Amino acid sequence: MRSSIFDMIGPIMIGPSSSHTAGVARIGRMARKLLGETPKHVVLTFYNSFATTYEGHGSDRAAIGGLLDMSTDDERLRDALNIAQQSGIIIQMKSQSSAPKLHPNTIRILAQGETNTVEVLGVSRGGGLISITEIDGFFTNLSGVPNTLVILAQDIKGSIAFLSNIIAHDDCNIGTMTVARKGKNIDACLVLELDSPVRNTTLDYMRTLSWVKKVTFIPTIDD
Repeated sequence: MRSSIFDMIGPIMIGPSSSHTAGVARIGRMARKLLGETPKHVVLTFYNSFATTYEGHGSDRAAIGGLLDMSTDDERLRDALNIAQQSGIIIQMKSQSSAPKLHPNTIRILAQGETNTVEVLGVSRGGGLISITEIDGFFTNLSGVPNTLVILAQDIKGSIAFLSNIIAHDDCNIGTMTVARKGKNIDACLVLELDSPVRNTTLDYMRTLSWVKKVTFIPTIDD
C-alpha cells in the first residue's frame, strides 16, 4: 500500500507543512461556511508555490476536506478527494505559477452549491493561520479565528452605524471591521470579527431589512 503524507496526521493538524495542509483546510472550511451548503461544483486555483506543490503536499485534498467541513485533524482528510467524487461533486484544479501580486501560498476557491455560489481568495500564512483576502470580489481581511459576521448590502448612508448599533444591543464587541464596496451606492461587503456570537434573532432581523442582501454568521473555525 502506497503511503501518503496524510499518514503523518498528528493530534492537532496534518503534515508535513502546516501552511500547505492545515491552513488550506481552514481556507476550504471558511469557504464552506460562506457557501452555507455542500458544494456541487468546485474550482480550485493554486498560485505561486502552491501551483507546483499542491498535489505532492496534499493541498488539494486539504481544500476539498475543508469544503466538506472537515477539521484539520480529521482522518478523512487523506481521502477527501475520493469522498467528494463518490458524492458526485465535480472538482476542477488549476494552477498559476507566476502571480507576483499574490502571497506565495494563495488559493482561490470557487464553490457552487444547490442554491448558492461563493468565490474566496485565501492565504495560508504558516502554522495553520489563514487570511481570507477576498469574498466574491470584495476585499476582506479575516482570519476565521474569532466569530465572524459577513453582511452583503446596498451601499446606503448610515448602514454601517445602524448595523453596528444592532450588534451592540447583543452585547457583542467588534474586534475588527472591514468594509469594501464595488462603487458608490451599489453593493458593499461588511466583515466584522466579534468577541462573542450574535443571537439568531438578531441575524433574522438583519435579514428582514430590505437593503440587506445576505447575512452569514460563522462561529470560530479554530480547531
